Amino acid sequence: MCEGRSPAVPFPEELHRLEEVERSLEQALDEAEAAVERIDREYREEKRYMSQYRGEIDPHEMFQNELALRQIDGSGAFAVKERNRLARLKEAPYFARVDFRADGEEVAAHYIGPFAFRHENELLICDWRSPVAGLFYDCEVGPAGYDAPVGRVEGALTRKRQFKIRGGEMEYALETSDNIRDDVLQRELSRTSDEKMKSIIATIQREQNRIIRSERTGTMIIQGVAGSGKTSIALHRLAFLLYRHKDTLSAGNVAILSPNKVFGDYISNVLPELGEEPICDLSFQDIARIQLEGVIGFEPDRDPLETDDRAWAERARFKSTLEFVGLLDRYLEGLTGRVLRDADCVLGSFTAGAELLKSRFEAYGKFPVKRRLQMIADDLHSRFSSDRELGDEAPGARTVLKGLSGLLSVKNTLALYRDFYRWLGRPELLDLPDRKTLEWADVYPFLYLHDAFEGLKSGSAVRHLVVDEMQDYTPVQYAVLNRLFRCDKTILGDFGQSINPNRLSTLEDLRQIYCGARYISLNKSYRSTYEIIRFSARLQGVHALEPVARHGDEPQVFRCCGRRAEAARIGALIHRFEGSGYASLGVIAKTNRDARALYELLGRRPGVRLLTPESGSFSNGVMVTSVQMSKGLEFDEVIVAGADRAAYATEYDRGLLYVACTRAMHRLSLTCRGEPSALLRPGVPPTAG
Repeated sequence: MCEGRSPAVPFPEELHRLEEVERSLEQALDEAEAAVERIDREYREEKRYMSQYRGEIDPHEMFQNELALRQIDGSGAFAVKERNRLARLKEAPYFARVDFRADGEEVAAHYIGPFAFRHENELLICDWRSPVAGLFYDCEVGPAGYDAPVGRVEGALTRKRQFKIRGGEMEYALETSDNIRDDVLQRELSRTSDEKMKSIIATIQREQNRIIRSERTGTMIIQGVAGSGKTSIALHRLAFLLYRHKDTLSAGNVAILSPNKVFGDYISNVLPELGEEPICDLSFQDIARIQLEGVIGFEPDRDPLETDDRAWAERARFKSTLEFVGLLDRYLEGLTGRVLRDADCVLGSFTAGAELLKSRFEAYGKFPVKRRLQMIADDLHSRFSSDRELGDEAPGARTVLKGLSGLLSVKNTLALYRDFYRWLGRPELLDLPDRKTLEWADVYPFLYLHDAFEGLKSGSAVRHLVVDEMQDYTPVQYAVLNRLFRCDKTILGDFGQSINPNRLSTLEDLRQIYCGARYISLNKSYRSTYEIIRFSARLQGVHALEPVARHGDEPQVFRCCGRRAEAARIGALIHRFEGSGYASLGVIAKTNRDARALYELLGRRPGVRLLTPESGSFSNGVMVTSVQMSKGLEFDEVIVAGADRAAYATEYDRGLLYVACTRAMHRLSLTCRGEPSALLRPGVPPTAG
């Protein structure tokens, strides 16, 4: 930064440059708006003509008109997208400038924004994903270079500036260095939360940028502590891949697997903010509904904290390990002998011997059983047709297939799944709530065998899959996922935030499933203040957790005399929040049942919303919710309700407290009825309630 210049005062030349860019954007926006109106007018006129003369237009002309209508519609969609991009740029056109002198050339200034803007044949703004923009994230002033499509470009970085532009107005312009970039990061982290997750292109850190711009194929596993930005990094990586491979990859080819609809809504704005189309948001429940439609039903997963059923818990735990997948594989190794009876297929005067059938069945071993039968039926039909004697009519392929199907000792996947547990000697591990309804823990083992028996519906359109909250899923779920989506994956989460005691798999299990994957660990937390991170790290014993040095209030523990006193204390904290200037407050109870009870106890207070597994969106204000539903979200302020000795007593409960506390960005309070949880002893002393 120039000596004596206040960091908040813009450089005069930058104000002048911003005015010029704003004028160019205004002109381009007017032109884009006119294009949208013109195309809309053309579309309406074409529709009116087709409607008015429908009885007089011959089929050929009608076909041509329909083609023209589709072309106009496509042009209109593109024009609207371009107009919307320009409107977003006008609000905040760029956030950085780098001056670079390539070897043997003059210094060139590059302004970096959410996407590129070219006006009157001049590139005014570079996309943050462009090669030259990497200079801002990776290099300091001095010798530098970047990888361009034409090869490596070496030279010198002579200047770096960072800007904050909002509503077309420049709030600050800084000559950047490491210290200044830390100051900008502090400014951004100190802001109140938003209703949706926002892009982080102005504050991407060097280690984050390496992940985002990595073009290595295969699977990437990101183990990141709470608040490390792993979800945001994964979404920005998707945006980079869509930019870098725009000719072969589109929004329709990528998908994200998220834990629930609320989380999906919370992250839904990131890619559109970066100029990309929204992408498909899936859950494991969605996949199960698609694959099992017309096959068998299933019940949703139970909340283990609200279910006192030891037999159910034992079944769920047994099916959550990597060893369980190994048992399924061992069972499938002998599939031929299990499903195909040792008998000839006799169709009138035509016979296919048992040995022939067995050899053909095993030769087609990479296909599902039903597909194998169809292929064998086609083979036999051809053979019978060529071998038939004079006067004998060879059976048709459908007849052969029917005869082969009669040799199956197992008629459907459910029968096969039952047989698997008999083979294990543990038939009690399969318990159907109804005759054709699976427990949730059985859904993906069933799908694993269903793929072997009938085959799964293809997910081949997806060419890159992001899997969030990786610690919540079992090895057999990953095994099915790998059969459905044979593509590159970005898998992320934090095994320190596992909240289901019936999930026994580990990070090492996941690394074994994806043995060739690139593994990355993120230990720096950007979400919470130093005080909240220190409190949470002591609570969970996460020694690798590195806080950013952003300070705030110490967390407080309020001891209350009973439920009503606790509700009164929470009401007072909500009142304090309402006058604080913060945008969001999460009141986090242990379970969904506890959250509903607390919501009622607070008297359905105006402005307070209950967030449940049935909810579909996230918004600012006061939300009462559970630890389960709060995962992946963040709030300006958090109140952890019911943090007493009875509610939080086990090592598993320690993890729940850790998840709840690390949702807080700026302020954290805990309330308890009677004695605080013994797990809080490493933290702050209780405050009188």
